[in-house]
Amino acid sequence: MTTLRLTTAVIIFIFCFSGFRVTAQNPDTIKQKTDSIKLDYVTRMQAFAKHAARESQDDFNTDKATIEQKKGLEEIKKSNQRAKIFLKHTLDTAEVTAELKMIELDFKAAGDGVFTRKGTAQTFRNLTATGNIINELLNKALAHKVRLDLYQYQLNTIRYELDSLLSAPALFKFPKDSATLTKYMRQLVVVAYEAHPVDSVLKQANGNVTSLLNDVNLTIFKLQSSLDEIVNDQTELANNAFKREFANIWVTDRYSRPFNEILRQSGDKANLTSSFFLANNKGKLAVMILLIIVAFVYLQSLKSIYIERDLITASLEGQLVIRYPLLSAILIVINLYQFLFYSPPFIVNVALWLISGVSLSLIFRKFITPFWMKVWLGMLLLFILSSFDNLILQASRLERWLMLLTSAVGVIGSVAVLWKGRLQELREKWIIYSIGLVAILELGSLIANVFGRYNLGKSLMIGGYMNVVIAIVFLWIVRLINEGLFLAYNVYTKQDKKLFYLNFDKIGKRAPVLLHMVMVLGWLILFGRNFPAFESFASPLRDFFTTERTLGDYTFTISNLVLFIAIMGTSVLISRIVSFFAGDHGLRSDKQGSQGSQGIGSWLLLIRISILSIGLFLALAASGIPIDKLTIVLGALGVGIGFGLQTLVNNLVSGLIIAFEKPVNVGDVVDIGGQGGTMKSIGFRSSVISTWDGADLIMPNGDLLSTHLTNWTLAGGRKRSVIVVGVAYDSDLQKVRQVVTGILEAEERLAKHPAYVIQFDQFAASSIDLRVYFWVKNLGEANDVKSDLIMALTEAFRTSDIHIPFHQHDIYIHEKKLPGS
Repeated sequence: MTTLRLTTAVIIFIFCFSGFRVTAQNPDTIKQKTDSIKLDYVTRMQAFAKHAARESQDDFNTDKATIEQKKGLEEIKKSNQRAKIFLKHTLDTAEVTAELKMIELDFKAAGDGVFTRKGTAQTFRNLTATGNIINELLNKALAHKVRLDLYQYQLNTIRYELDSLLSAPALFKFPKDSATLTKYMRQLVVVAYEAHPVDSVLKQANGNVTSLLNDVNLTIFKLQSSLDEIVNDQTELANNAFKREFANIWVTDRYSRPFNEILRQSGDKANLTSSFFLANNKGKLAVMILLIIVAFVYLQSLKSIYIERDLITASLEGQLVIRYPLLSAILIVINLYQFLFYSPPFIVNVALWLISGVSLSLIFRKFITPFWMKVWLGMLLLFILSSFDNLILQASRLERWLMLLTSAVGVIGSVAVLWKGRLQELREKWIIYSIGLVAILELGSLIANVFGRYNLGKSLMIGGYMNVVIAIVFLWIVRLINEGLFLAYNVYTKQDKKLFYLNFDKIGKRAPVLLHMVMVLGWLILFGRNFPAFESFASPLRDFFTTERTLGDYTFTISNLVLFIAIMGTSVLISRIVSFFAGDHGLRSDKQGSQGSQGIGSWLLLIRISILSIGLFLALAASGIPIDKLTIVLGALGVGIGFGLQTLVNNLVSGLIIAFEKPVNVGDVVDIGGQGGTMKSIGFRSSVISTWDGADLIMPNGDLLSTHLTNWTLAGGRKRSVIVVGVAYDSDLQKVRQVVTGILEAEERLAKHPAYVIQFDQFAASSIDLRVYFWVKNLGEANDVKSDLIMALTEAFRTSDIHIPFHQHDIYIHEKKLPGS
């Protein structure tokens, strides 16, 4: 259009100019007319230019608006399509509503005895169980809130996008042409027809989610308020531990809830806490079962080795751990693994301790004396009774009398055991102190219960029996672990598949001191958790670890730092455990230079580096340390490392090159700078070579990589040897060759390919030298084969009357006769 106008203007201009030239006649007339024509022409051209520019701008704006309208309509269609797809996978609000109703029902059940039908006084166990349930319900409600908030945000984002597209100014710039306008209006009608129902559904969904969010927020507020109230009650109980809650035991209560209702209420709460625990710890429980299987296979393999070697003793002294491998595995794994469960409900602890107690009872059978077996079974039975009593969450007169009876039996039984003594029969002497503590705690429980201190009496009762049972179990766990390590150490000669290739030279004969410390700390925690005052000690410690601290721009908590150290420490520990696979003897046979499998030893360095690298990234991610700031620190350290730690970095990089290129592996027979031996280990900075003299040569990886290294194992473990022998000049050389050939053919340790070579080398001073070249199949037997061949050749030459001359000089003395003699 603009081009057409420009062409028209040019044509008009040419026409006017041509007419002016053709009509020129009179000079004066011409001059007047010329001035007039010039004026008219300029005016007309300026008017025409303004009109053309205005129309061109209008056309440009129209074209631009058309493009924007097409683009806007396409975006609206795409947004509609995305909205429809999103609404197809909409959040199931009915499911959330049902979950909220279930939370309400569970909250009502949890509040029984705490918020409703409280009774005369609150009990510590009831508050603890109810608090655990409400905390789980609160987590569920918060999870629903997060889902609903995210869903509502997505709904609002889609609606905002659709509304912004529908209200774009370009859509309302209508064309001036009526036909074009009609066509465009039809497009708008279609778009509005498609967008309206989608917008209505989005609006309705947003309303539903908003209403549901209000219900969720109300539920969260109710749960949080109830949880705060329970915390206050627990704090009050802890601060008034010796305060009377009930009348003396012989005084009749004014009101007492029926005992069967209390049992039903306690059972309901136990079911809730255990179901929540199982749902939250499926992975950990699966890992625990897997560890039990691994420990069982290991102990069963150890037992098989002792049976094969006929090392099992009748008394099982020091071998109790392999008497029942499955029971030992269950006992050890459960009691060590239980500390990985965060605040498990009491019913779960009871189940784990009951399994441990039954397992230890079967292991004890006919091993300890009948007297101490009866003591153990009696304490275990009293512990089970007190544990089931501890599951009763609300006080009653009947329960108080049962507590009194249980405590009295404990006091009498403990005193009787201490009175009889028989310490010489006790295999773990420390148990006697736990039994003495039982007598003290149960006596305290009896007195507190009689005089109305119900919570104190109950805590002392369960604490007394738990103390002795857990102490006995933990002491015997340490003993069984020590037995397992000692038994494996005694039969260990090389890393065996049956023992998972563990290197017991490095593990040692006894459990580490750290394990003893962990067991003592675990006993203190399990014992202390029975008392309300325990939370007053644990809460400040928890706050210390979880309070956020600021260092510059970085915010951190002590727990994050501990988590970082723990993950890195675990990575280092796993790396060291993996290093046990590369022991002094390797995965080969006892003979050096065996051609057996390279095993895991050759990949050890790469595996260790991978473990540490993964551990570092996991530690950084879990602790929340910002990676961007860490890279700045690493960059600054890199400059210092480049200048000051060149040798160390060279050795570390050389270790990586050795790990990837593998010029040498663990167990290879090598010669380096005149030193021969077997590669014992390849570390990050240095490698260790066991020399033939029995010493360990520690060589930095940089030197190992830059030194001329001879690897005898790399080419298949074969070695060519040579024997040089001289025979007398008068020997029959054909006969010599036949004799030597017969000896070589008879030796089975020689390789057939390449074959041996017999060569007569030179005429020496006193003999004809013979060289015998041969290849030994096994590198480790090269010296033995050469020695045996020398002995065989000597004997064969002697039998065949072939002389081996020794080096000699003949001296002739010529006497010169003097004149006249």
